Amino acid sequence: MSVFASLGALLSHVADAIAPFFGSSATAAAIVLFTLCVRLALHPLARAAARGEKARSALAPRIAELKRKHGSDPEKLRAAVAELQAETGTSPVAGCLPTLLQLPVFVVMYHLFTSRGSGLLDHTLLGAPLGGRWADALGDGGVAGPHGLVYLGLFAVIAAVAGWNYTRGRKAAATAAAATAANRTAGASRKASAEPEALPGMAGVAKVLPLLSFGTLITAAVVPLAAGLYLATTTAWSAAERAWLYRGRTEAGAATPAVVG
Repeated sequence: MSVFASLGALLSHVADAIAPFFGSSATAAAIVLFTLCVRLALHPLARAAARGEKARSALAPRIAELKRKHGSDPEKLRAAVAELQAETGTSPVAGCLPTLLQLPVFVVMYHLFTSRGSGLLDHTLLGAPLGGRWADALGDGGVAGPHGLVYLGLFAVIAAVAGWNYTRGRKAAATAAAATAANRTAGASRKASAEPEALPGMAGVAKVLPLLSFGTLITAAVVPLAAGLYLATTTAWSAAERAWLYRGRTEAGAATPAVVG
């Protein structure tokens, strides 16, 4: 039995079990439950990533020293920082693992609700087919139609999470900028013009990163409703998870993340 068939059968069994509580939307509820189980299984990786960020924050003084030493040579700076990270066992990409490991799950979910052989295309969420897309809803009653309203609710959830992430990211960036300015005002051991703000190329990434959350809206508008439901659930989990793991500090690393365990 293929992975697609196995997951389809699992969703069907779960949907049958919870049908007395959710009626015709039981499959949609099963998708949400499945997504929560996946994120719960990945939570240890998220905790490890948070601890990794704590370790990288502890390296900040040593990285600042490397900047002072190699600030005029970006290549040497990159090599020195990479060597330091290898020495201490930290990695700037460790926090990406939970996201990367979700991609296969998203692909399977997408396949299940685009393949006629899955037997799931006729299942619905409040009447809207889980295998349908927003364009289908617009053609069947418009934005305010019964199916269109389901998508509007989904988009509202994703937009709310994206807006929260964006606001949090902007506040973290502002806090980091204020801390940098304060350090310079307090009297750094060298001129401000000689100190790079961050690793080369990272400034642009920091500006764009908070906007990426809104890209989920575009994805949810073009994929099947089932996949959009998965996206809404997993992004909401991610926002809540980061708020819990990094409570008591800004995400820019102004304080130590409150990571237990």
